[in-house]
Amino acid sequence: MNETEAVLDLAVQLAREAGAIQRERYETNFEIRTKSAAIDLVTEVDHACEKQIVDAVSKQRPDDAIVAEEGSGSDREGAEWRWIIDPLDGTTNYAHGYPRFCVSIGIEHRDERTVGVVYDPLLDELYCAVRGDGATLNGRKLQVSSEADFGRALIATGFAYDIRKSPEDNIDRFASVVKQARAIRRDGSAALDLCYVAAGRLDGFWELKLHPWDVAAGLLMVDEAGGRTSDLSGGRAPRTGHEVAASNGQLHDTLLEILGGR
Repeated sequence: MNETEAVLDLAVQLAREAGAIQRERYETNFEIRTKSAAIDLVTEVDHACEKQIVDAVSKQRPDDAIVAEEGSGSDREGAEWRWIIDPLDGTTNYAHGYPRFCVSIGIEHRDERTVGVVYDPLLDELYCAVRGDGATLNGRKLQVSSEADFGRALIATGFAYDIRKSPEDNIDRFASVVKQARAIRRDGSAALDLCYVAAGRLDGFWELKLHPWDVAAGLLMVDEAGGRTSDLSGGRAPRTGHEVAASNGQLHDTLLEILGGR
């Protein structure tokens, strides 16, 4: 087993373990708090999942850097491997008992997206991607959709937590796309949205003001399933997640044109 395979195996193990915590606590009583805004939630389950993942990575791979949403990781400049962890993507959904959430673990090797693991514990769907080796769902190879007509496309997006106060609220772009696509979905988990593009369930996705942990695994998933990812101008999708578009490739330029990025 080479090191990339070992990293993938560990990520799968930890995603499943965190998913088990989410299943066990789903629709039970747990503490819910706010972070950057009244609609930006964090729960004790987020923290429990993050602790479980970060503690295990720190113990088994002490030289690796860790960037985790709730801040418990330790980034290390110059580290060869970097884990980028969203312990519970879709916290607002989870807090409301809405069944769309997941564990997302993206891993960079020498600053390149190399391994991605996303686990939906309620559907028991495990998405995996390795750079140059494709993407899978429960072991089945993933391929993006072949849809070439934007009028028949199912597109997804989301809205940032500062939507109540920022003029850059994505609503104008939403209005443009919804009038030209077959439909838009807004399901509250960017990691799952990107996996659904990779699986051909969605034909495209865009969002603004995301974070590295929202996209580190999902962008690799789309790329390895034969899709295309970028910023809204068609350049490389940023590691920050600040501006992201993903599609089956055939619809990408049209999506960017409608969004006004090019």
